[in-house]
This record gives sequence, structure tokens and C-alpha cells, in this order.
Amino acid sequence: MIDVVLLTGGNLGPVAQTLARAREALIEQIGPEKACSGVWESEPWGFDAPQRFLNQVLVLQTQLEPLTLLDTVQAIERQLGRVRAVASTDTTLHTVLGTAPRQYHSRPIDIDILFYGDRIIDLPRLQVPHPLIAQRAFVLHPLNEVLPEYRHPVTGLTSREMIEQLG
Repeated sequence: MIDVVLLTGGNLGPVAQTLARAREALIEQIGPEKACSGVWESEPWGFDAPQRFLNQVLVLQTQLEPLTLLDTVQAIERQLGRVRAVASTDTTLHTVLGTAPRQYHSRPIDIDILFYGDRIIDLPRLQVPHPLIAQRAFVLHPLNEVLPEYRHPVTGLTSREMIEQLG
């Protein structure tokens, strides 16, 4: 079993209920829960939206391999009403990452794989640790709640240290 850290979030529909349903599905399909943050409210990041986001960090144990985990997470998103659509583009992010611009939009659920144990995964479909963790307060605060001493496998920083760097 390996520990995986996931971020759930959304800003459309009954978001708190959707996060609870996502948590249940993730535990059922991925593995037992070791920790769960409270639900955090935040402004949309990377685009304008009419409603604030709710986010939660979960730490689960799994036997799933990384790409199977990703497929499972995306299937749960679809089951809960996620439709991947094109919206606004935040052009500053692709400059930071050296990638194509990312599309951000309102959604009922989004599930990100933040960490897969201490592994570093760089595949076309999956980058772990999630490449934008250190830039997102809405990730760092709930992450700090459940794993305050965990060190990012690339930077060596804790979530608290990354929060301090955000300012």
C-alpha cells in the first residue's frame, strides 16, 4: 500500500454534497482513508467565476498504480458530473511551467493527484507531485492541516514553508 494525497474541489451545484460523494467514492474505489482536511473555501484561481470554490485534501492508501489511479479519479469525476470544457486561458501559468496554456473553468468536481508516496512521475498524462502545489494557497492550507511535516519530494519544503513563500 502506498499513501496518495488528493485534492477535491468544485464550485458548481451542491458542492459540499459533491465533495462528500467524491470522498465516499474515492475511499471505495481507491483505498482506505488515513486523513482528511476540513473543507476550505477559496476564490477561483486562474479564471473568473461566479461562485467560490470548496476544496478538501484526502490522504488515502492504495494498491493502484499511478495511471490506474488517474483513470479511477477521472471516472469518479465523470460520475459526479464533471465535463471537461474549454473556458478562459491563464497564459502566465504555461510560462512558469514551460507548457501549453491550461484551461480553467467552473466545475462540480475536480480531483487532483498531489502526491503518490514520494515518487516523482513525469508522464504525458500525469505529473506528480502536482506541478502547481507551491503556487496555490487553496491546496497548501488543507494540505498543511493533514500533513504539516510532509516534505515535497522535489523541493524538500513542507506545506508551511511553501505557504510562507506565497506571502
